[in-house]
Amino acid sequence: MKYLHTMVRVADIDASLDFYCDKLGLRELRRIDNEAGRFTLVFLAAPGDDDAQVELTHNWDPESLGGGRNFGHLAYRVENIYDLCQRLMDGGVTINRPPRDGHMAFVRSPDDISVELLQTGAPLPPREPWASMPNTGEW
Repeated sequence: MKYLHTMVRVADIDASLDFYCDKLGLRELRRIDNEAGRFTLVFLAAPGDDDAQVELTHNWDPESLGGGRNFGHLAYRVENIYDLCQRLMDGGVTINRPPRDGHMAFVRSPDDISVELLQTGAPLPPREPWASMPNTGEW
């Protein structure tokens, strides 16, 4: 058995690619536009880890998407949790659970999918502004 991917539905493919690629740092591996089925699939992966993919599914006809919390979350190991959280914040992303412990943080995608960020190796030493930053919303 081999893990292939996790699929999440997205309402706005451009906003989702901005979040997952431009801000979070994933890269697009391939894209399938299916005119007959009226959908687009975009497969993403973290640099150097093409085996663990996220499939963004965008149905062209408008639909209501909700319940991101009951999906659970995606999780990514990161080289420097403070640097990534700063880059996300600078890009307008709310840090729902800041990395106060230097180890774990949570953010949400434009479609309300929870994304967990975990520091590679040992936790980084606590530092500001993260150490005293409160939670925002649900994570």
